[in-house]
Amino acid sequence: MNPYEKCPVYENEKYCLRLVEASDAADLLLVYSDEKAWPYFNSDNCSGDFHCTFLEQVQGMIGAWLWEYQGKGFVRWTIIDKTIHHAIGTIELFNRSSEEDYFNNCGILRLDLRSDYEQEEDIFEILSLIILPAFELFDCRMIATKVPQSAPQRKKAIERLGFAATEEKLIGYHDRKIYSDYYVLQK
Repeated sequence: MNPYEKCPVYENEKYCLRLVEASDAADLLLVYSDEKAWPYFNSDNCSGDFHCTFLEQVQGMIGAWLWEYQGKGFVRWTIIDKTIHHAIGTIELFNRSSEEDYFNNCGILRLDLRSDYEQEEDIFEILSLIILPAFELFDCRMIATKVPQSAPQRKKAIERLGFAATEEKLIGYHDRKIYSDYYVLQK
């Protein structure tokens, strides 16, 4: 299955992951304006940051994400909490190719959540939906995600999923910066 031809939907009893839509903007403003959530966002090698305080900023981000999706740059799923019927975050995934660092043929996973969902069980449930399919969807040999040292709940959740910390550094394509704090799951 090619996620760029038809984006798959994943769900369990509590959460649904589906391609981001323009109509998600108001809910996602609550995510991207959440100052407690900002430290957990992974904007390594991104052209902008995700600190949004206006609806128009989030609408612009969603437009950029859908443009990237059309160009097969990455997929950005909206995370819907089915119990409240609102978006509570997003997940981005893509296959990264690099001849300069360890993260070659690697699915990079970015998880942005409202701070009240930055809990081990919520993170585990959400990521459990997409981790195994990601290897096939993005034809990658491993998946990597950034876990800041200040994110103990996230660390517990991804370790439960089998991820392990790596000392390897990611070298940014655009900015040539060195990034750390990654955890990796091998296929």
